[in-house]
Order: sequence, then structure tokens, then C-alpha cells
Amino acid sequence: MIKTIKNNFLKLNNYIRNFQEDMKSPTKKMVFRNRVVNLISNILKYVLVIGLCFVILYPLILQLAIAFRSPTDVNNPSILWIPGEFSLKNFEVAMIALNYFKSLKNTLILSLGVTALQLISTSLAGYSFARLKFRGSQVLFGLALFTIVVPQTVISLPLLRSLTEMKLVGKPITLFMMAGLGMGIKSGIFIYMFRQFYRGIPVELEEAANIDGANPFTVFYRIMLPNAKGAIITVALLAFVWQWNDYYFTTLFVTRSNLDYMTLTTQQVSVLYGLQQALTDAGVWGLMGQDITKNPLFSSMILNTSGILVMMPLLVLYFFVQKMFVQGIERSGIVG
Repeated sequence: MIKTIKNNFLKLNNYIRNFQEDMKSPTKKMVFRNRVVNLISNILKYVLVIGLCFVILYPLILQLAIAFRSPTDVNNPSILWIPGEFSLKNFEVAMIALNYFKSLKNTLILSLGVTALQLISTSLAGYSFARLKFRGSQVLFGLALFTIVVPQTVISLPLLRSLTEMKLVGKPITLFMMAGLGMGIKSGIFIYMFRQFYRGIPVELEEAANIDGANPFTVFYRIMLPNAKGAIITVALLAFVWQWNDYYFTTLFVTRSNLDYMTLTTQQVSVLYGLQQALTDAGVWGLMGQDITKNPLFSSMILNTSGILVMMPLLVLYFFVQKMFVQGIERSGIVG
């Protein structure tokens, strides 16, 4: 053993001596310095990326750990990350409280309809501002951008009064009409994205079509739209997600006056009000005691689980279209 230690010491001594000799060469010294700088830079990058991933994933991981925990372990302080008993009862209770499948159907109808109408209205507006020059176009485009920074309550209250007089409040057609007229959620951003994208398409394509006798609508339909796939994908996904997660406009214009038409987001807010009936339907009301609905830990558990159920369709959607979404962002004209 002593001989092995002596050999290792000699090897270390030779390595230090060779290192000192190499440092006398300016070229090798520069190479070593660059390697040290690159190593420190890579370490800092990995620390930053791991830290950001932890900040982003920590709530989701904790949410999943709570959702799969058995309801009977809600007051067990020894259970934090790994459930003592894996159970799907929380999902069953949350789905009943959310009236999940009916709310999911209503949310899909609203989100798909609003997305399609916003694509039509904002793409036409973006093309008009990008290619059609008319008096006051810059002013109108400025007003469209101004809607991005205006608080929702500023425009929603006058809209509510007008729609109430027209007896349209409480009907999904209200949100469809707003989206089709360019007043949907974040329509100003979508108009800007389409305008920037259309401005990047070569003018020669449009001029060649005009020489062939094409009118502006034909140019838009046959030339602009086929080349705007990146912007269309980006706008479609953003419009769908924002409408899916919307609570303010959906409650104000639809569900507040029509309690039978509930969406996932509006139903999630009131999930605790129907918790007792949901527990009874799930068959765990007698098992857990009469005061379980007053337990804030149990209420938090059900709210966490309902949040996962609301997010799950969006996560599945993004899993399949993430590549197209990233490519759409790169080509939509909003980078840089």
C-alpha cells in the first residue's frame, strides 16, 4: 500500500512539473485559460438552466404529488412528495365537482369557435395594414395596438351594456361575434403578428398576381395565406390557449347570465361549492367525516387536482404541436 501511495505521489509530482513547463509556453497558456473560462461558463449555464427548470417544474411536481395522494392522508404530516397510498379518488371528486365532460365540451366549442373567427378577422386586418395603403391606415393600426395596453374592464363594461340591450348576453354567440369583429382576447397582438409576417413576404409575388388580374382578396387568399403557415399556427395556438384559460370575458358575457353553460375555468372557481355533493357521488363522504369540506388542506388538494384536469388537454395539445409552434414563433416576425 505504501508503494502504491508513493507511485501516485510521483505521478502527481510529474504532472505538476509538466504543467509548469507547459505554462511557460504562451500558446499552451492561452489554450488552458480558454478551457478554464469555457468550463466556468458551462457550469454557470447549467446552474442557471437547472435553477429555471426547478422554478418552473416545482409547482407542477408538487401538484401531482398532492393529486395522487389518498384523501385519508390529507392530515398526515409525514407525507409530502411520495404519497403513502396512491389513489385516484381526488381526480374522481374533482371531475364530479367540475362536471368535467360537460364543461370540457363547452370549453372546446368556445375555444375552437373563437380561434377560427380570430384567425379570419386578425389575418384580414393584418394583411390590410401590411399591404393596402389608404388614408388613416396608420391611425387605425395605432388604435389596434392601443387595445393591447388598455385594461379589459375599460372596454368590457360599455360592451356589456350594448350587448345587454341587444339581448346577446348569456349566449356563446357573444364571444364568437367579438372574435369575428376583431375584438377578441388579445386581437391587437394577433393583428400585429400577421402584419409583421405579411410585410416580410416579397412584394414581387403580389405585383405578379396584380399583373395577372388578381384583386386584393385573391392575392390574400392564394398568395398570402399559403405563405403564412407559421403565423397561422402561432396565432391559432395562442388564441386557443388564451380562450381556454379565460375567466373574465367568459363569465361576464356568458356564464353569469347562463348558469347551465359552464366552462372548465369558470367551473373551477366554484368547485368548492359543490364539494359535498361530489364527495357523496364519489362514495367517500361517509368515509372521511362530515367536517372534511371545512379542512383547508383537503380543499387545496381538490383545487390542485382540478387544476391538473383543466391543464391536461392543453398539455396534450402542446405535446403534439410544440415543434410547429416553435417554428411558427421563429417565422412570425416577432423575433428580434
